[in-house]
Amino acid sequence: MESSYSLKVYFAESTLVELVSWNVNGLRAINRKGALDEVLKYDVIMLQEVRTEIVPLNVLLSGYSISSFPAKKKGYSGVMTLTRQKPRNVIKGIGLKEADEEGRVITVELDKLYLVNAYFPRAGDNLERLAFKLEFDRAIENFLEKLRREKLTIICGDFNAVFDRNDSTIWDESVPGLTPQEREWLNCMLKKGWADAYRLVNDGKIAYTWRSYLRKNVAMRIDHCLIPEEYKSAVKRVEVINLTGSDHFPLYVLLEV
Repeated sequence: MESSYSLKVYFAESTLVELVSWNVNGLRAINRKGALDEVLKYDVIMLQEVRTEIVPLNVLLSGYSISSFPAKKKGYSGVMTLTRQKPRNVIKGIGLKEADEEGRVITVELDKLYLVNAYFPRAGDNLERLAFKLEFDRAIENFLEKLRREKLTIICGDFNAVFDRNDSTIWDESVPGLTPQEREWLNCMLKKGWADAYRLVNDGKIAYTWRSYLRKNVAMRIDHCLIPEEYKSAVKRVEVINLTGSDHFPLYVLLEV
């Protein structure tokens, strides 16, 4: 998808912000495939599961401010946010030790808003990490509420969970991401004043952000962008970009702030 708006005017001076959130499933691998260059044109790029501390040369030369939070364990997890505007502040982690050691959340403060880039834990094939996932959910919710009191706060990333049956081609509540506990927390966020940006402007339209490499008929919408209800009019467009290279597809969001 071609960028519709010029990036020559940074959004500190403009009202339009083009944002992309993408679980790249390995930054070096996605870069070798040439897919990363396809998104190096937006105002904000939020990457999850980067799995490296090394920033590729093409990113270093791209002119973006780079905010990175790798996991302590090499080749695992990690998040990175690229912004046209230099951040006022960068917050690494949410105060939950195990999650922070896995490099799961980085927050960039810009002039008008906080951008929270999150890679939620997967519950595990046998739900062995479900308890940790739910602990993470509670911790990031508290973190978000604190930020929200200060200025517009937006969270994007791989939530590793669906909202409901419309977000998955299969339905088995023992499957990670489909469990009642995970869905309950995600839907409770809506009841607490957060809005699902995709559904705001794509009512009834079904799209998936992840497809299984092993089971071709399995796909889910597990990558989301949440925005406070009071700012929902800021969301102008949300699309899933058909870009290959990862088992996830990038989520594009156009905001007016």
